[in-house]
Amino acid sequence: MSNALPRRILVAPSGFKESLDAAAVAQAIGAGVRRALPGAVVKAVPIADGGEGTAETLACATGGRLVPARVTGPVGDPVDSHYAMLGGEATGTAVVEMAAAAGLRLVPRDQRDPGTTTSHGVGELIVAAIDAGAQKVLVGCGDSGTSDGGMGALAALGARILDAAGREVPAGGNHLARVDRIDMASLHPAIAAGTVEITLALNQHNVLTGPRGVARVFGPQKGATPEQVEAMSAGFEHWAAVLRRDSLDSARATDFANAPGTGASGGLGAGLAAVGAVLMPRFEAILDSGLAGIDLDGLLRGADLVITAEGAIDFQTPRGKVPAEVARRASLHGVPVVALAGTLGKGCRDVHDIGIDAIASIVPIPMTLEEAVEDGERLLIEAAERFMRTIILGASMAAARLSPRDAW
Repeated sequence: MSNALPRRILVAPSGFKESLDAAAVAQAIGAGVRRALPGAVVKAVPIADGGEGTAETLACATGGRLVPARVTGPVGDPVDSHYAMLGGEATGTAVVEMAAAAGLRLVPRDQRDPGTTTSHGVGELIVAAIDAGAQKVLVGCGDSGTSDGGMGALAALGARILDAAGREVPAGGNHLARVDRIDMASLHPAIAAGTVEITLALNQHNVLTGPRGVARVFGPQKGATPEQVEAMSAGFEHWAAVLRRDSLDSARATDFANAPGTGASGGLGAGLAAVGAVLMPRFEAILDSGLAGIDLDGLLRGADLVITAEGAIDFQTPRGKVPAEVARRASLHGVPVVALAGTLGKGCRDVHDIGIDAIASIVPIPMTLEEAVEDGERLLIEAAERFMRTIILGASMAAARLSPRDAW
């Protein structure tokens, strides 16, 4: 029986939005595995994907440090935030975590209106990092609470967003259609001169406009009404045209409406691309660059089983989420993959087509979202233990080589 059991188990999850970061999720799953299989060798590898916890994860991986900062939050009030200054071979690189300045968790539930929230604090973090000496800034896009097309961030970088009368347009998806032009004359000197390199680590499946655009896919998740979704969709079309005309390098043929990643973090991708930021797939920017300090493919080669996780397994999972990337890489090495989730939503069965062999919700009984978020650690530990006991049972039955029974 022992030979049939997985003995080397790799735990490689993302975070659970508004509940636990990736490191806490990995630790909880590992604890559950050890309860059921004490002799297993468990390696917990939280996967930084640009969302909550990315700055701290990369700072730890490179021997860097977190720098506290107080910036404008998504609803306009000051919030305590941070960015990372990396160490080692990455010295000179800063990591700005969008979620730390404009994340959904920073938007009170009774104020979740993507038409009014702002990414201004993200721009403030970028400026703080540059002024602290960063020559490269990596912006992690994930877990955002805004849909302003990057208007707020651009304003914080020194750009002026103006209406037809030359008045400043406030940030927020409700105001996109009012923008007449972007004045880049007062842009931060380092950005205007191109002496600092800004890269966005993002989900390349997210585009600014169209049926799969920001307003239609993510607007409802951030509190938009059906009427707002339609108005914001039209506003993003207009915003893309303004960005194309008024970007720092307007001669460059950038498709701000449909290029991969332009819709990341409520359109922050498109907004920062207008000042020369490079939009890069998140796993290429973080994992394959070596900044995360882990060799995921090497770890997969030695694993018997992989357990990944995210807050929701649904139709969006195959579109650039951590479990999909982990499964893609695991399949290259023939390693089976289990995925745990807070919720199993529409299209969850489709993940079997991308290499995830089994899925399960961590919620065993009906409970409110607030209860699940609050009790996420315990739910993860117990779910991982249950799943491992099921695997142990299957291994036991296979090892027993049961002979045919008499007819029932």
